[in-house]
Amino acid sequence: MLESKRRAIIFLSISLLLAFIAGLFFLQKIKELNSELGGMTKIYVTATDIPSRTLLQPDHVKQIEIPNRYVNNSHVVNVEDLIDKVLVVPLVEDDLITKSMLKPVSNATDENNRLVTMLQSERIRFDEELEGLDRVDIVVSHKFDGKPVTEVFMKDVLVAGVSKSGKQFSGVALEVPADDAPRIIHIQNYADSIRVLKANVGKAPQLNTDIENKETEEQKEEKTEPPQEQNKENTETPAEPPQEPKKENAEKPANENENNKK
Repeated sequence: MLESKRRAIIFLSISLLLAFIAGLFFLQKIKELNSELGGMTKIYVTATDIPSRTLLQPDHVKQIEIPNRYVNNSHVVNVEDLIDKVLVVPLVEDDLITKSMLKPVSNATDENNRLVTMLQSERIRFDEELEGLDRVDIVVSHKFDGKPVTEVFMKDVLVAGVSKSGKQFSGVALEVPADDAPRIIHIQNYADSIRVLKANVGKAPQLNTDIENKETEEQKEEKTEPPQEQNKENTETPAEPPQEPKKENAEKPANENENNKK
């Protein structure tokens, strides 16, 4: 009995030691895998079915974690990449969203307008850098019946957006009526030269001059009022003084009558 117990204790100790060693090897292997994977990163996937050309909303997406080893530049990891974006393809729930599936939503203020891109080139020149909501005039130089002609092609065109190459200005997106879009594309393809000029935004209302005019009118009225009062005072007839001599003359006949009676 003692020999069998001794053998059981030995085998149990050996099994526990082997299990401990196996656990150490397992933990070491897990650490190696984690170090190769490089941790976990959250990316965005669809939270529901999304048709194409639909403006993305917060409830349309959700986050999941994947190993850093499998994350690349096409994955969407920042929510800023989803703001004002639409999908070019329909997706179902839990589909992965990549940057190639996204495009900016149209900035046209009217559904009947179109955005036409005009990029700077040898034939297209911008006199100064523009910003969104600026307005421009388009001047075109071309040959008409063999004679060079320079004319204003369009005036007061709205700049819906600005294109940049790095930090340098490269062009604009013009918002025009749908009927004018083919005309702009045509001149970009066939005109000899195009100049884009920043249009004047107009003059502010002259509020200060209106106030000054009102003040001058009030001052004129104040100046003209005193002479009128003086004229009125001059035109008023003064009260006649009491005629004392007449009273004395009236008393004299009364005294004379009394003397005659005596």
